[in-house]
Amino acid sequence: MTTEGPDELVLRTGPAANGGSCIARHDGRVVFVRYALPEELVRVRVTAERGAYWHADALEVLEPSDDRIEPLCPIAGVDGSGCCDMSFVAPAAARKIKGHIVANQLARLGDYEWEGVAEPIGSGIAQGWRTRVRLDVGADGRAGFHRYHSSDLVTDLRCGQLTEDMLAGLEGARWRSGDHLHVVLDDDERRHVATTTRGRRGSTTVEGAGDSVQRVGQRVWKLPVTGFWQSHRDAPAFYSALVRQWAQGSDGVRAWDLYGGVGLFAAVLAEVVGEDGHVLSVDTSRAVSATARSALADLPQVQVVSDSVRRVLSSQSGGADIAVLDPPRAGAGRPVIELIAGAGVSRVIHIGCEAAAFARDIGLYRQHGYQVDDIRVFDAFPLTHHVECIALLRRSDRG
Repeated sequence: MTTEGPDELVLRTGPAANGGSCIARHDGRVVFVRYALPEELVRVRVTAERGAYWHADALEVLEPSDDRIEPLCPIAGVDGSGCCDMSFVAPAAARKIKGHIVANQLARLGDYEWEGVAEPIGSGIAQGWRTRVRLDVGADGRAGFHRYHSSDLVTDLRCGQLTEDMLAGLEGARWRSGDHLHVVLDDDERRHVATTTRGRRGSTTVEGAGDSVQRVGQRVWKLPVTGFWQSHRDAPAFYSALVRQWAQGSDGVRAWDLYGGVGLFAAVLAEVVGEDGHVLSVDTSRAVSATARSALADLPQVQVVSDSVRRVLSSQSGGADIAVLDPPRAGAGRPVIELIAGAGVSRVIHIGCEAAAFARDIGLYRQHGYQVDDIRVFDAFPLTHHVECIALLRRSDRG
């Protein structure tokens, strides 16, 4: 922050913005206020200036919203951990806010009108839903969560997203400075703890095994503790059921599972297309692809390729009838969506974990003649501003 402008202000907040803040104004300047709700009067501390707008934290709530509650995470908040930036919001109200944000991004960036709220996953309980977490280790050898946009660590491990015993016994100065600490509670209710060191390959198992056991239905995945799996305990089965529902009627066709990871959706697509169909699953990570090959070894209709999605699609001689995409936070982007459209894919299931990137991708599909059949938004990361968005799109000229 520069020396210009005040350090503290009293502001009336307006609507929620993408990224976990509310919009306020001061002398014509936009101020993004964290830890506030719409229509609250708050005393804020300006934390950064970015030309035409500022960022600020709400230090004191002078006129609270009816949706404000006692925080459900004891370590989050101003000057605390950045883990649960919406733990002070009643869960039902948080889902409405998230729906409003996605709708706003779709209108602005996707030129698409949508209304709705974020739906709960599983039981919808806001606490204790996370089964995988990564902590960093500070210079004092203690593991902790980062403060918001900071290298500083909060070494109180009572994050509201975790069950009370998930990090039990991991406190204190017992780790190597600079390491990452990975903790997984798998589907056998077994805890696994491993450490990794920046710049070095591999991990060191501290507790449990090197692989965690994850299940969806009767299928079992054994993946590295450091590998990716949906963090919400109910998300893998929930998303698989939705993909199965939206992909139905695809018996015998060709399907693409893009950014396929360990093959969660490839398994669903293999079931849908049957033995006469074909599923191509693509991910850049060789380790992840190896896990997918092992987990799906009994499905001859599945081909797993470790390469970039863009390169694989560019080299395909034939198209596909259906594609499922679960890209990283930045989204799929124009080149990949152009390749999908050019390949004549008639049905797309697109998943996005960042509202703005998801909305931009929806806009790109629509530019290529796709129509949106349905959009579902899920509160897959309770106590945070994050959401998971899933869209079903079809080519309007292909049925």
